[in-house]
Amino acid sequence: MDFTISPALEDLRRRIGAFVDREIIPLEADPAAYDAHENIAPAPLARLREKARAEGLWNLQLKPESGGLGVGRVGMAVCYTEMNRSIFGPVVFNSAAPDDGNMMVLEAVGTPEQKAKWLAPIASGAVRSAFVMTEPHPGGGSDPGMMLTRAEKQPNGSYRIYGRKWFITGAEEAAHLILIARTSDDPRTGLTAFAFHRDAPGWRIVRRIPIMGPEEHGGHCELEFDGLEIPPEDVLLGEGKGLRVTQIRLGPARLTHCMRWLGLAMRCVEIARAYADVRYGFGVRLADRESVQTLLGRIAMDIEISRLLTMKAAWELDRGGLARKEVSMAKIKAANTLHLAADSAIQINGARGYSKDTVLEWIYRYARQARLVDGADAVHEMVLNRFLEKEEGAFWNWPVGEGA
Repeated sequence: MDFTISPALEDLRRRIGAFVDREIIPLEADPAAYDAHENIAPAPLARLREKARAEGLWNLQLKPESGGLGVGRVGMAVCYTEMNRSIFGPVVFNSAAPDDGNMMVLEAVGTPEQKAKWLAPIASGAVRSAFVMTEPHPGGGSDPGMMLTRAEKQPNGSYRIYGRKWFITGAEEAAHLILIARTSDDPRTGLTAFAFHRDAPGWRIVRRIPIMGPEEHGGHCELEFDGLEIPPEDVLLGEGKGLRVTQIRLGPARLTHCMRWLGLAMRCVEIARAYADVRYGFGVRLADRESVQTLLGRIAMDIEISRLLTMKAAWELDRGGLARKEVSMAKIKAANTLHLAADSAIQINGARGYSKDTVLEWIYRYARQARLVDGADAVHEMVLNRFLEKEEGAFWNWPVGEGA
C-alpha cells in the first residue's frame, strides 16, 4: 500500500483547503449564516455552491460521465478531510450525507434511465435526497433482517408500500428518496430497493425528531407509508436485491463519514493549539504545560491512526474489495477520535470552548452521534469479531503482490 498522492490530487486538496479558509470558515462566526437547525442557511449555501462549482470543486465522488471529478475513494479521503475543516464544508461541495452516499449508489446500480431520472438532479444540486431504511422497534435498525416495512406487488407490476421508518436523515428537504422494504421473507433476497419522489401520494412525514446536536439539512424524520405506489421501473438493481444495494451504499458512505470527521477533529486541534499559544495561567502559557502537550500529542496520534485506517479502507475499495473489516475499524476509531478531539479542545479552551464563541460546542454535540450513525460502535466491534472467528490468524495477514 502506497499512499503517495499525485501532484494533481495535492493541487485539488490545496484548492479545497484555500476555499474553505477563504469562503466558508469566516461564515461560522456570523449568526445570520445559520438556519433554525444550526446548519448553513439557504442563501449563503446557494452562493457558496455556485462558487465551488465555478472553481471546479464539485462532486468529487462521482465519475466524470456522472458530472463529477472521479478522484476515487483514496482521493476522496484526501479531499473530504480538507473540506470538513469547516462545519459547513461538505454540503458546499455537494459531498454531504445523505446525498453523497445516495449519489454513489445510484451511480453504481442505476440503469441509464434511472441515473437520468434520480441521480442527475442530485448531482446538479437541484434537489436533495434521503435514504429510507431504519425503523422503530421492533423493526430493522442495524439488522436489516428485522425489517417490517413491506412492498406488496400489484397485478400491474407496481408495488404498494406499507410501514414506518424513523431517523431518516434529510427527509424534510428531500425530493428523491431511496427506500428499502420487504418483498419476501427470504433472509437474503427478501428486501428490495426503490426510488420515489416526495410528491408521490401514499406517504407522509409524521414528525421531525428533535436531536441533541445540530442537524443536517432536512433533519431526522419519522415517516409513515400507507399505500405509496412505486412502478417497476423505479426498482433499483431488481426485486430481492435490496440487501445488496444497502451493502453497496453503506460501506463507502460509512467511510466518507470517517473522512469528514477527521477534518473536524483536525479543526478542534487547530482551535485548541491557537488558544493554548496565547492563554496564560499562573504565569505559564498553556502550550508550555506538559499536561496540554501530552493531550494534544495523543489526539494527533489518534487522528493519524484514524487517517491510516480510513486510507487503507479507501484503497481496498478502489481495488474492488468490499472492505467490510477495514471500514468497521475506521468507523470505530474515527468516531471516537472526533469525540476525544472535541472534548479535549473544549477542556483546553475552558469556558470559551463551552460557549458559542467557537464552533467547538457545535462539533462536540455533533460528535456524539458519530458513535451511533451507520452502525453503533458495538455493532462494528461485533462485525470485527466475526471476521476474527472466521479468519483466525489470517485476520492480520498482509496483502501479497505478484512477483518474487
